[in-house]
Amino acid sequence: MKRIIHVNQHVIKANRKNNTKNPPLTCKSYKDNIYANDIIVEGPCRIRYSPDKPLPCGAHVWIETTSDVTFEKEFKTMTDIITMGEMNSKNEKDVKNEKGL
Repeated sequence: MKRIIHVNQHVIKANRKNNTKNPPLTCKSYKDNIYANDIIVEGPCRIRYSPDKPLPCGAHVWIETTSDVTFEKEFKTMTDIITMGEMNSKNEKDVKNEKGL
């Protein structure tokens, strides 16, 4: 199955601005989008730069592969990411409260 992997620069900018760690990598196939922090391509791939014909999402650089890929942390939907972000911010607040900060 063909997969396209790209870095979402908007997520990186939002992470910097909001002090969050949402996954900026997207792995797209015909059946789903998977968001991740780490993606391992288990075989050959091609890195493309196409400034004149970007992907529909706006990416100008991406990786194409038909090889298997594995994910360190995998999120199927943006809701999963938002839930993770809420959990991380609650955990950080709990830690700060415990330390009296």
